[in-house]
Amino acid sequence: MRLALFDLDNTLLAGDSDFEWAQFLIAQGVLDRELHEARNREFYRQYLEGTLDIQAFLNFQLQPLARHPREQLEAWHAQFMRTRILPMIAPGTPALLARHAAHTRVIVTATNSFVTAPIARHLGVEHLIATEPEQIDGRYTGRVSGIPSFRAGKVLRVEQWLGERGLTWADVAESWFYSDSHNDLPLLERVTHPVAVDPDERLRAHAERHGWPVISLRREGG
Repeated sequence: MRLALFDLDNTLLAGDSDFEWAQFLIAQGVLDRELHEARNREFYRQYLEGTLDIQAFLNFQLQPLARHPREQLEAWHAQFMRTRILPMIAPGTPALLARHAAHTRVIVTATNSFVTAPIARHLGVEHLIATEPEQIDGRYTGRVSGIPSFRAGKVLRVEQWLGERGLTWADVAESWFYSDSHNDLPLLERVTHPVAVDPDERLRAHAERHGWPVISLRREGG
């Protein structure tokens, strides 16, 4: 197997779908602006700085899914895709994905699967490893199911994904992981071809020290 792994937010997308989903719900009047906007921005700042408490963030981010029927959530998401996500797809993303068309392609993201599954389908990426919101009888509970796909959790979730297919890392002849964030160093250091994409300062410095490729998808062709 040749495995091409892709972070989503600020990598394939020129922005953060998790942050934008909360901002979208605020703009729709679904979430109270005064109560939620400052917290959303604070969590995003913590993520960028590497200090994010993932459980605290997920408690905040997944609660709106539990408050509304699935049909309404999906209607909002369709509008979110049109107005926020499609304009956010990085110009170089289609060409990068096309270069790995012969490989097994997986988006590996900390953002929950409700937000990201339609994005993966639109991009034509066959597999998605995301943080999974818990569901009971078809409704979201506001809690997370299993291991969040964040930091070292991304490595564990990829290993689980391989195990479900009767595979281990030993069965992977080559592997790539494309990411913008120092939070993804555990998985970047696990693959044979780590690639920094429009990286934050900490990841750029790490990539330069270790001779990793540094690319941009903010322009056509990667």
